[in-house]
Amino acid sequence: MGWVDGPVMGFDTETTGVDVGTDRIVTAALVHREGTTTTVTSWLIDPGVEIPEAAAAIHGITTDHARRHGRPPRGALDQIAGMLADALLRGEPVVAFNASFDLSLLDAELRRHALPTLADRIARDVRVVLDPLVLDRAFDRYRRGKRRLGDLCAHYEVEQEDRLHTADVDVRATLDVLGALARCFPELAETDLDVLHERQVAAHRRWAAGYNLWRAEQGLPGPGAEGSWPMRVLEDVLVGA
Repeated sequence: MGWVDGPVMGFDTETTGVDVGTDRIVTAALVHREGTTTTVTSWLIDPGVEIPEAAAAIHGITTDHARRHGRPPRGALDQIAGMLADALLRGEPVVAFNASFDLSLLDAELRRHALPTLADRIARDVRVVLDPLVLDRAFDRYRRGKRRLGDLCAHYEVEQEDRLHTADVDVRATLDVLGALARCFPELAETDLDVLHERQVAAHRRWAAGYNLWRAEQGLPGPGAEGSWPMRVLEDVLVGA
């Protein structure tokens, strides 16, 4: 039995924005799947800051709704990180689409609230992580077109049960895309998890270098793509900031 038939822990967040160092988690979902059994745990969090209208338009959570119904962040973040750590310590891969965003944002949030990071909790680097975005780029490198989660659902004929940009729906779609990738590329399913993790590290670094070269050739401003995966290199996050 390969890893495809074993347990996995899917993870996704919806946030106040896209800066992993300063933005906050608004909703999060963990979906544990083993065979035909799926267990969903989700959180609505009051991030303690205003939720920009642009972000609320994507995930549907306004500042007022989060303040009225959301949980305080410290306890929720501790619970999320604890469940992820438990999965990794059991040898279950964490599955996340564009994992370096969600895992890095969680890391920053944990530091902000003076909580142990995911690496602290497992006493090693965060692994094994499976990222369908990175895997799709690696195994179908020259396919043209966008590779957002909705695009991959369409390409791999994964039915979407509800609208994306809801954390638990996104996680289930991510897990389904991973399954479709494994069926489409048997080598993926046959590769040892630790080897697959390292292949993703290299594949993401290669993609980031190529993307940043293209940006430079186009004269585009800004820092470009971060080469680290599955965690971005973050500046120090101020506790309580």
